[in-house]
Amino acid sequence: MNFEIKSTFGPARRASMYLPHAAVQTPVFMPVGTQATVKAIPQHLLEELGAQIILGNTYHLYLRPGHEVIRRLGGLHQFMSWPRALLTDSGGFQVFSLSELRKVTEEGVRFRSHLDGSSHFFSPEHSMDVQIALGADIVMAFDECTEYPADFGRARKSLDLTLCWAQRSKDHFHAHQHERPWAENFAGQNQSLFGIVQGGMFPELRREAAERLVEMDFPGYAIGGLSVGEPRTLTREIIEATLPFLPATKPRYVMGVGYPEEIVEYAAMGVDMMDCVLPTRAARHGLLFTSEGRLNIKNRRFAEDQGPLDPECGCMVCSRYSRAYLRHLFVAQEVLGSVLNTVHNLAYYLDTMESVRDAIELGTLPALVARVRARSTGGASSETERPGSQ
Repeated sequence: MNFEIKSTFGPARRASMYLPHAAVQTPVFMPVGTQATVKAIPQHLLEELGAQIILGNTYHLYLRPGHEVIRRLGGLHQFMSWPRALLTDSGGFQVFSLSELRKVTEEGVRFRSHLDGSSHFFSPEHSMDVQIALGADIVMAFDECTEYPADFGRARKSLDLTLCWAQRSKDHFHAHQHERPWAENFAGQNQSLFGIVQGGMFPELRREAAERLVEMDFPGYAIGGLSVGEPRTLTREIIEATLPFLPATKPRYVMGVGYPEEIVEYAAMGVDMMDCVLPTRAARHGLLFTSEGRLNIKNRRFAEDQGPLDPECGCMVCSRYSRAYLRHLFVAQEVLGSVLNTVHNLAYYLDTMESVRDAIELGTLPALVARVRARSTGGASSETERPGSQ
């Protein structure tokens, strides 16, 4: 993987990340396609909206339809008809969420499927095998996500396990990466394995994790273990405390964030990649992000509002449909309502990140940060639920 920084503004940077299936312009927001689909939206619309890279979930795809099935069908790109870049997570966050159905040992994690209760085992080596079979451009080292709150001793033990698993992930990945399903079509190009910084909410553990992962020399680094119930101010503090210890010459990825004002702020801090289910999940519940703030489209005040959802947005939804119609679809529980809401929210997120890239180049980033932050206080009351990475 080649990562070229084009311009900077303070710690923020605009860069090009060259991957086997596509070049990705950063800072970038990655829509989440958990089960080989970004919910409620087909791939051709994702392309029209400008999505450069999307995220698939190792745990869910392993259970259904199975990684070997996807390998035989040519890999995840071909299976889901997505020609652009893909990233798969390690499955660690999903296993973490199965707290009552899992048992963690140094060797790996034994867990029961949330679908049928069947027993399964994930080790760093198995996570690599699944992700190699899926064939994403970027794959993630297997890690343990620490719950919140967790005391220092728990975070320390979890971090030691994650660092051990990171080295095992790297060793197995490099021994087997030639097995990727598209090897013959992309001669000389490989998947890239990123390490994940854990350490709970303790800056000293985060620093140690970052420094030890850097010694392992991954092509990119993620900050994980956030959006697990901690206050949003603490999320920012941990990101801010970790970034200085990650290489400025390699991509930096914060997993599972966030609201529009958050992703803009994190990009200004020097984060290159972010993902979150929030724009699609919120859309299905009628929460929409606009230049006028957050709107709950189910509110009665929109019942006869003939205006566009967002007068400053040029997406296919805002250029054609009224707030009254979108409210009607939501109240009537029509599937089209979820589709249109999702299209708009993703357009808002992706356009916001494009504005960030332009602002870094033009030197206008502080004004953009202030403008997006002001929008977050308008419209619907502020949400307190953290979105999580899946």
